[in-house]
Amino acid sequence: MHRRLMLTLPALLAVPTARAQSWPTRPVRIIVPFPPGGTTDFIARLVAQRLSTVLGQPVVVENRAGAGGTVGSDLVAKSPPDGSNFVVSNIAAHGVGPSVYPNIPYDAVRDFTHIAMLAEIPSVLVVNVDSPIRDLAGFIAAARAKSGGLTVGSPGNGTSSHIKQEILKRAAGIETVHVPYRGSGPMMNDVAAGQIDAMITTLVEAGRNPRFRLLAVTAAQRVEGWKDVPTFTELGHPDLVASTWFGLSGPAATPRAVVARLSAEVLAALATPEIAARLVETGSTPRRMSPEDYTAFVTAEVARWGVVVRAANITLG
Repeated sequence: MHRRLMLTLPALLAVPTARAQSWPTRPVRIIVPFPPGGTTDFIARLVAQRLSTVLGQPVVVENRAGAGGTVGSDLVAKSPPDGSNFVVSNIAAHGVGPSVYPNIPYDAVRDFTHIAMLAEIPSVLVVNVDSPIRDLAGFIAAARAKSGGLTVGSPGNGTSSHIKQEILKRAAGIETVHVPYRGSGPMMNDVAAGQIDAMITTLVEAGRNPRFRLLAVTAAQRVEGWKDVPTFTELGHPDLVASTWFGLSGPAATPRAVVARLSAEVLAALATPEIAARLVETGSTPRRMSPEDYTAFVTAEVARWGVVVRAANITLG
């Protein structure tokens, strides 16, 4: 009996390794829970191309937009945990969303297997290049001087840009008028045309556009490539250290062997010179996280943004 157990044990121990080596046996789908062409889509396709090569199966990116990223995220949360469906988890659907959507159909932590961080991109406060506002101090002074406050755009109600505006209002002791848009494109056009006073958006979307003046960035330190843009922290507002982050997650109970393999391949992909260089161009700060680290990060983000959302009394149907 003991001999039989000893003969069987090595085979049992080898199962996770064998599964990791054999996975995937069919195409893998990565859901981007936003429309094509945005930052989330760009990062997903950048990584998916590399994963297709190393995994030996097509890694297909599919856009399923709606409700601040929650529609596509819910699709993956309810998918079979067989290693064939993943989602680009993000600050909107997995950080801010659990607080702003009272009937969100999933738990951002328990209903997912969080695998790896892909990128963190800071946000930036932006005005029209012809605006008389030259810096953050000028923005705060103008907000105090204007009845009702300056108009500040975001890509939509309940987005991280909206929440960061609320943090700025509290930190600076000012009032602003939030102007939500259906995405970044129309918002950027209105700032460029002088229809609204300012916007908060990702650095990659506004950072190289000559129509805009960048006042302050939400990174912890000045960003490579934008060294002339000060951080909110150095200007006296440390509460405004907040990135727009993107990661890779699967349904809860995704096999551990699959998670380990995919985590290793994602980290290796992010370290390749071509992908690392492309991410630096977006202002992204590299963050190498294990599945455990990324799970803890998402958990902390849900708690952090919950405090801000409740304080600002932001809720969406």
